[in-house]
Amino acid sequence: MARLSIPAIIATASILLSVAARACPALIEGVAPDRIKALSRGVNADGWIVDPRSAPPRSLLLELRKAGLTHIRLPVPADFVMPRFATKAEIDSRLQTVDAALKTLLALGFAVSIDLHSGQHFNALHKDDPPGAMAEMKSAWTALAQVMQRYPSDRVFAELLNEPEVDAAQWQGEVRELAGFIRQLLPQTTLITGPVNWQRADSLPGFTPLDDPNVVYAIHFYDPMVFTHQAHWDRKEPLHDVVGLPYPIRADDPKVQQLREQLTALNKPKALAMVDRAIQGRSIDRWLEPAAAWQRQYSRPIIINEFGVLKAGAPRDSRLRWLAGVTAYARQQCWGWTHWELSQGFGLADAVTGKADRDVLKALLGSR
Repeated sequence: MARLSIPAIIATASILLSVAARACPALIEGVAPDRIKALSRGVNADGWIVDPRSAPPRSLLLELRKAGLTHIRLPVPADFVMPRFATKAEIDSRLQTVDAALKTLLALGFAVSIDLHSGQHFNALHKDDPPGAMAEMKSAWTALAQVMQRYPSDRVFAELLNEPEVDAAQWQGEVRELAGFIRQLLPQTTLITGPVNWQRADSLPGFTPLDDPNVVYAIHFYDPMVFTHQAHWDRKEPLHDVVGLPYPIRADDPKVQQLREQLTALNKPKALAMVDRAIQGRSIDRWLEPAAAWQRQYSRPIIINEFGVLKAGAPRDSRLRWLAGVTAYARQQCWGWTHWELSQGFGLADAVTGKADRDVLKALLGSR
């Protein structure tokens, strides 16, 4: 099969979407338009707070800003800033890293969302001791707010908790309490939150928006997982055995047929079943339609602040096609988007040069 050009990939991605372009949905008043615009095109800078030495080079950040990206999502591991799991000295050091990152990013013209990113220790606490988890979240946000208060509230946003791993009813009650607490600390700051179940689009219909109007609702998108997470890093995971799966996934595609034969020969029934379930599966717009329907019901702003394709096993053209399709749909809905992530396994930076992958940027931005 001939390699498609970037314009062809972008055009094909648009064709794959069955929803015609339309005017932006009407939203309630609450989040200022300039803030929604600031969240429109972004990337996750994962790992920066974990190890300050992994901070992205200024040259890469400047390249992304010049290309048109407006937003950096900055994951702050919950376990790193909670007194139950870290010493005061460790927390203070990490807050200094957050502060330095904000100085750098704001000076370059980015808006920044501070993402309290749940981790192994906190997730266990959240399930076993909800009151204890709430106390830790409030402590973490008290400390983070002290840093954020130094910066303009229209440029730095607060994401309450990434992918809460509790049931929907528990989180619905907690998110109201936590949002009210953070609102007292950051009266003018736009808050970001989302549903449980990895913040999937089809989980949003079960989530009731907050009474606070200054909130953006975040979903994550990695469907079909057998495509986006093929060649998974965990050798025990069936997705590890899937390599070279194209997108879209069609039964008559020779590459799909070849992969099915390989998985059958290797006796990998779980991986084969995942491929078979994805054949002739939903299109991007069908996967994301539950979130669009929720927005039509509640008139709240939405951002896809995680989406991406693991580079290890996905065909390059297919990865570009999928990325272009996601952002094309987001533009149709007037949603913001934030690619996962910058420099690691899903990264938009080239591992060899350290510079942005120009084809990925073109696919994301819909440019020709």
